[in-house]
Amino acid sequence: MADPEENNALFPIFILSMIALPLVPYTILKLFRAASKKARKIHCGCSDCARSGKYRKSIFNRIANVSTCGNFTLVLLWVIVGVLVYYIKNMSREIQIFEPFSILGLEPGASDSEIKKAYRRLSIQYHPDKNPDPAAHNYFVEFISKAYQALTDPISRENFEKYGHPDGRQGFQMGIALPQFLLNIDGASSGILLMWIVGVCILLPLVVAVVYLSRSSKYTGNYVKNDTLAAYFHLMKPSLAPSKVMEVFIKAAEFLEIPVRRSDDEPLHKLFMTVRSELNLDLKNIRKEQAKFWKQHPALVKTELLIQAHLTRETMDLPPDLGRDCKRVLEFAPRLLEELIKMAIIPRTSKGHGWLRPAVGVVELSQCIVQAVPLSARKAEAIAPFLQLPHFNDDIIKKISRKKVRTFQEFQDMSIQERAELLSEVAELPPPEVQDVEKVMELIPSLTVDVTCETEGEEGIQEGDVVTVQAWVTLKRPNGLTGALPHAPRYPFHKEENFWVLLADPNSNTVWFSHKISFMDEVAAISAASTAIGDRMEVLGASPKETTAAIKEAVEKVKSGSRLAMGKFLAMAEGNYNLTCYLLCDSWIGCDQKSTLKLKVLKRTRAGTRGGQANDVPDDGVEDEEEVEEEDEEDIESEYSEDEDDKPNARKKGIANGKVGGKGRQAASSSSDEE
Repeated sequence: MADPEENNALFPIFILSMIALPLVPYTILKLFRAASKKARKIHCGCSDCARSGKYRKSIFNRIANVSTCGNFTLVLLWVIVGVLVYYIKNMSREIQIFEPFSILGLEPGASDSEIKKAYRRLSIQYHPDKNPDPAAHNYFVEFISKAYQALTDPISRENFEKYGHPDGRQGFQMGIALPQFLLNIDGASSGILLMWIVGVCILLPLVVAVVYLSRSSKYTGNYVKNDTLAAYFHLMKPSLAPSKVMEVFIKAAEFLEIPVRRSDDEPLHKLFMTVRSELNLDLKNIRKEQAKFWKQHPALVKTELLIQAHLTRETMDLPPDLGRDCKRVLEFAPRLLEELIKMAIIPRTSKGHGWLRPAVGVVELSQCIVQAVPLSARKAEAIAPFLQLPHFNDDIIKKISRKKVRTFQEFQDMSIQERAELLSEVAELPPPEVQDVEKVMELIPSLTVDVTCETEGEEGIQEGDVVTVQAWVTLKRPNGLTGALPHAPRYPFHKEENFWVLLADPNSNTVWFSHKISFMDEVAAISAASTAIGDRMEVLGASPKETTAAIKEAVEKVKSGSRLAMGKFLAMAEGNYNLTCYLLCDSWIGCDQKSTLKLKVLKRTRAGTRGGQANDVPDDGVEDEEEVEEEDEEDIESEYSEDEDDKPNARKKGIANGKVGGKGRQAASSSSDEE
């Protein structure tokens, strides 16, 4: 074993190594992620958003963003590393390389006379007869005498030149990098080593793993509790109306942890009387309904009332404690709503389809929460989109409706000058408020989607085929931006726009394909589109040149403001299907789009798989294809019209191709191929 003093000197180096090994790569990763984020947040810049304070770049907000628990721990670890480096650099030389020339203060290759002269000079300074200090005596015996002997004695000098030590070859020594006070326990070095190995290599990783698993087992990757997902899964119903989505949303386990205080009773009862009309209570049995409402779990009652206070814009009158609880509820909302829509669109039916009606209801609830618009306003489609504009209220909406501007789409289609005259002369808004409205109007996105469905490498779609859906979603804004934050001054946190592409059958209330899209991260969108197009071209057997050209075209589309949504679904039984492609935004009201898509599925006539089983059919077993019967789709929203725009390229591999575009609720166009 090595000398205990050497072990004690190596202990700080060991601790420094253990800290630096994970700390350095983690810090590099954290800095890389911070550098890859958007340096600036693009928002409308209206006076309402400025007053909200969430975009204000004050020194206190910057400190609050940086001074998180993780960042504080990271800085503390680097301080410890700095202290250890300073200590190791300046600590006493307990482990020294034997250098006789350096000890005697000579240059390598000095003559014998110079060696003797240096030895006599140091002897006068450190010899015990001249210097009674014990440290000087020890230095003279251990270093000066050995250095003189190594350079004057022929054998010692030969050993030093060969092995680096005057005593000859030195044996290999092992030690434990532990402080000396731990190794001085009755010489039990072996036991200490065993305890160190068991503690550091077994017990410490085990404790960390147990703590991590005990915490992570309660949450999903989106930081939503598993109990919440289980509740959402069981409460989600195919016939869940949009007005009933709130009742499912508030059943999250996160809301049960919100504190319920006795001091909240009176403010909550006052709030109940204010938002009672928004609670879907039966007015005929109002007393019974009120009693039933208050018998729910107190935390759920409080949660629903706070959400309704936010939707009706009554949060300014809440006490400070309830105001903080309301912010906490709203902070959970985006994550919970995203998981709730996933619970609606996950495969539920025997054909692997999700449910359309609750998915649309969840998106509508998300829009209302972000824009602080009451759910009752959604019943009047002409009113709800106007309420997301700054300085707008019911009186202003009534005033402009008298000038035959009854829909939000008509308001969008007006020129800037016409809108300014309408707002200043009819609505009587001052010029600064008119400018605020125009800033928001320039930020509202205009969406188009081009959808194609095809069986890769085959002509037409037959029952049992794996159908590939490819949807290019394009976003345009009047101000020319692609990625931006929505105008949401009453929502107290940053909220990015998210869009959901749903290919669904409204008649059967089923979702065949779904995909989430974001326009904020262009780099990630380019990577995803390149990978998807590359995989598709590989399946089609395209040449490297064709694959490169297709990927380059996809990258150019992404850079110009488009995003790719691609997926697959299994073709249904033979027949004609009138599908609808929904493009829903979770932040803006009135910019959703949809288009009809006519899908023709032929009878199985080629060998392949159907439902996972092989189905061989002779070549001469081809039957005549039936003509597509045009059916009038009973649509959810009647303001969408339909145009036919046949595309000859769709006949080769695909059977369906749909496209929708425009601002707000502009009319959709679709195309279909008939055999």
